[in-house]
Order: sequence, then C-alpha cells, then structure tokens
Amino acid sequence: MDIILKGKVAVQNIDENGNVLTINVYSDRDIIGSNLIYSSRNYYPMTVVATTKLTILHLQRELILELCQSNVNFMVGLIKIISDRTIILTDKINSISLKTIRQCIFDFLKFEFHIQKSNVIKLNISKKDLAERLGIQRSSLSRELNKMRKDGLLEYDARTITLKNIDIGKD
Repeated sequence: MDIILKGKVAVQNIDENGNVLTINVYSDRDIIGSNLIYSSRNYYPMTVVATTKLTILHLQRELILELCQSNVNFMVGLIKIISDRTIILTDKINSISLKTIRQCIFDFLKFEFHIQKSNVIKLNISKKDLAERLGIQRSSLSRELNKMRKDGLLEYDARTITLKNIDIGKD
C-alpha cells in the first residue's frame, strides 16, 4: 500500500490501441493499493502514472496487519478506504457502460455543479484529461460539446463550461 506524500498519480487503463481511460487521479495524502494488500493478485492491474513530481511512502502488508491489530481506528480507516475505492470503480463502470457520450458529459457536469454550486463549471483538468476520465476519444468529446453548444445547452472555453438550458436538478 502506498501513501502519496506529495504529488499526483493517475491510475489508467491503456488498451492495445493506445486509448487511455483514467480511472482516478490521486494526490497528497491519498492512498493507493489498499485494495490489493491481501489480494491473490496483489499487483497493480492498471498503469499508475506520476503526473507530477512524486513522493510516496510504501507500507509492507506485515506492518499494515500489525497496525490493524493494535489500532482499531487504523483498521476502520483502512476498511473505509477500501470501501470507497469499490464505489469509485462501480461509478466508473456505470459511467462508461451503456451510456452515450452526452450522458457521460452530463453526469460529469452534474457532479461538478453540485461540488462547485455554480452554472459555470471551472475545469481543473484539460479536455484531453476529461476525455480520458470519461473513457472517450478527445475528438468525440469535442464533437459532442460542439453539438451541445449548438443545441443551446452550454457554452465552453478552455477553462470553463457554462450550463445554459440544462435542468441539473433532474435525474
């Protein structure tokens, strides 16, 4: 299990054609590999990429077991982290399976709307990174954003997406 002390890491699935699906991005104080500690396949099944200069602390599973036995709060925290990772993977599977590109974009915008509490969604990632996060090609993202602009649903530039005629409160 690794604790990111400083920097950012992206967990990605790269297929044989070079298409990239970013599963999640982790940064300072995040933990990666917690779900693999006692797995029968305890190696990273995806590509882990340092996106910035990185400092990590690696914990051996013997130490983790000792900490779990001696500190209930540590054990509960570890179980919470593993449970949260399961939710992240479930959400990612739901976001890329059987959804149109527009639905994937809408889900992202809805999530960001609730976080940012604004119709102007500030993008802290590039369009390329957004496409990877949604599991789609960059060109497909651009095409769909242009269609959504033409349909009067939104406006966008390099740093923001402004929601116009989208009722974000609807499910």
